[in-house]
Amino acid sequence: MNRVMRMWQAGLSLLLFSNVALADWSTLNMRQGVTEISREVYDLHMLIFYVCCVIGVLVFGVMIASMIMHRKSLGVTPATFHEDTRIEIAWTVIPIIILLVVAVPATSTLREMYETADADLDIEVRGYQWKWQYTYLNDDPAQEIQFMSALQTPQNEIQNLEAKGEHYLLDVDNPLVIPINKRIRFLVTSQDTIHAFWVPDFALKRDAIPGFVHESWAIVEEPGVYRGQCAELCGKEHGFMPIVVHAVEQEEYDLWVAEKQAEAAEVFNTVGKTWSMEELMVEGEEVYLRNCAACHQPNGQGIPPAFPSLVGQGIAVGSVQEHIDILLYGRAGTSMQAFGKQLNAAEIAAVITYERNAWGNNMNQMVQPKEINTMMASE
Repeated sequence: MNRVMRMWQAGLSLLLFSNVALADWSTLNMRQGVTEISREVYDLHMLIFYVCCVIGVLVFGVMIASMIMHRKSLGVTPATFHEDTRIEIAWTVIPIIILLVVAVPATSTLREMYETADADLDIEVRGYQWKWQYTYLNDDPAQEIQFMSALQTPQNEIQNLEAKGEHYLLDVDNPLVIPINKRIRFLVTSQDTIHAFWVPDFALKRDAIPGFVHESWAIVEEPGVYRGQCAELCGKEHGFMPIVVHAVEQEEYDLWVAEKQAEAAEVFNTVGKTWSMEELMVEGEEVYLRNCAACHQPNGQGIPPAFPSLVGQGIAVGSVQEHIDILLYGRAGTSMQAFGKQLNAAEIAAVITYERNAWGNNMNQMVQPKEINTMMASE
């Protein structure tokens, strides 16, 4: 018995003085978040957690007390009863009562989570392998804002060639921007495979499934930067698909909307101009590193056979039209996805030009954005 007690004491001391026990409670527990619904979810979580703790203490307390007080060394003789109707009724009724008590706040919270009506702003969230597309829906399609949001962490950090940044794998090039104190409805879907849109601070997690639209909502009360990730195993780059949301004051949001609309107008104007080789190569390299380097590598060597090399072989030195088609429409049965709805005409023309003239390919061929725009408009 003394040996058992010493083991219990040693285990308890280890638990009390371990780094885990001394760690910040907020890093161990569910976060409260910055929305009313996230706080309700947190309160519900804590209620059920405390109920489970009470049940655990009672059940294991009775077990331990029974083992200590009725051990053989005290001369206790085991009871010989077969069953007790009162106990049978008690351990059936009590759990039912506990479940009913927990079900009331749980049902209320779930009803609020799924009530998506009366939104101030609708945003379509569409998952791609492996990035997000955001579309700010508007009654006037010409006023809609649409952009892609992709991982911004440098490849050197991913390949351990330099130190990791503060937000390693959690930075994007184009964050989602929303106004605070407005009811935002998220319409979540996917273009290719199953993803999951998850922002813990909003208590927001919805599966993104091709052909289905799942709704969720949030009213963010505090300005700030909130981060999430794809929470579904969606393929090779699953861990490189972050979500960044900037919640801002209404005035700042209005300025951002104006900037985005100006950017769209600028893209429209630049698509129609004739680009120089230097302009296409500079833009193409940036587009390639952001969208293609994860599979084909920054040096174009790829990872054969899954991701073929683009150096001196394949589409990069073959037919220009085939090169354009595979960028626009992808290739069935492979990981090569369609970029026609992810990139604008200037970006597609630039990256094709870059791939045909980088790494010693030297095809001396240019593709102009207006050519791509004509093809996309004719679809």
